[in-house]
Amino acid sequence: MKNDTLKSQAIELLTQLVETPRISRQEKEASDLLYQFMTMECHLEVSRDGCNLWTIAPNYDKKKPTLLLNAHIDTVKPVSTWQRDPFHATTENGRLYGLGTNDDGASLVSLLQAFRILSTRPQPYNLIFLASAEEEVSGKQGIEHVLPLLPPIHVALVGEPTNMQPAIAEKGLMVLDVTSHGKSGHAARNEGDNAIYHALDDIAWFRTFQWPQVSPMLGTVKMTVTIINAGTQHNVIPAECTFTVDIRSNEYYSNQDLYEEICKHIQGTCTARSFKLNSSRIELSHPLVQKTLSMGKKPFGSPTLSDQALLPCPSIKMGPGESCRSHTADEYIELEEIYQAIDLYVEILDGLIL
Repeated sequence: MKNDTLKSQAIELLTQLVETPRISRQEKEASDLLYQFMTMECHLEVSRDGCNLWTIAPNYDKKKPTLLLNAHIDTVKPVSTWQRDPFHATTENGRLYGLGTNDDGASLVSLLQAFRILSTRPQPYNLIFLASAEEEVSGKQGIEHVLPLLPPIHVALVGEPTNMQPAIAEKGLMVLDVTSHGKSGHAARNEGDNAIYHALDDIAWFRTFQWPQVSPMLGTVKMTVTIINAGTQHNVIPAECTFTVDIRSNEYYSNQDLYEEICKHIQGTCTARSFKLNSSRIELSHPLVQKTLSMGKKPFGSPTLSDQALLPCPSIKMGPGESCRSHTADEYIELEEIYQAIDLYVEILDGLIL
């Protein structure tokens, strides 16, 4: 099949996906659509678990390293400021508008078409394409669930909107719930112990503390208080104040390391929702990175999280579109970005020695 046909098919598929709502944990209909396309249109042998779909290129050989191409099916919920119908694909001036066009539909359809091209040619590696679910919520039924079902993966290319520049490092994520404790009392009298005041001391620490290890690619660890709740009524001293902290780690600290150090500095009780979303990094010397460098690409460190955090192997994040368009009203992808991405993926990966 000619590349022009594959490119037009990619746009048609993305249009259909936009018009098939696929908010995280509600991806079944979109997964059904993609399964139908992969089996009936692409004539691929597809495995399925829940809403996750994957296919392995012919002639799998255990002696060869295995390269995973991954992108996610799901989207976030549309924000309230959309001026268009987020579930209706519209094309204007070379742009395709719709929820999930940029994040992550463009990478999904581009990687699938690149897989089809690459799998028809002898490669010095095994090739797997995985369309995963629940990425936007780091859900347990997404890539984390599927990886044990796949052959061992040696390196991965994760499709996310990076303007086709390789993200070779990515910040991790840990969310903390902190509770500050006091004692209730009447606000009109000098009694009680205001939990809000204790929380303010801890919040000031989160705001001002500087972690000493600074990454050349990812910068500092970033801690941001994002939610706070306290009190029941105006005349009652609150005995409890809770707040939430969003922490973006660099490669020098595991989430467990950060948590243990934080607990030494704050007064309140602290609970981490998860430790699993650690920072990730691939060495500049890796053949996959070196190939992108030889093509004039500029590696960078990404502040946003992806399924890279759950991969046990080296990986890069690279895809059409721009991160600043993700999760925004009137999200779009340039059609030309998809066309170029398919060609670039093939150019990078065809014959690559891992």
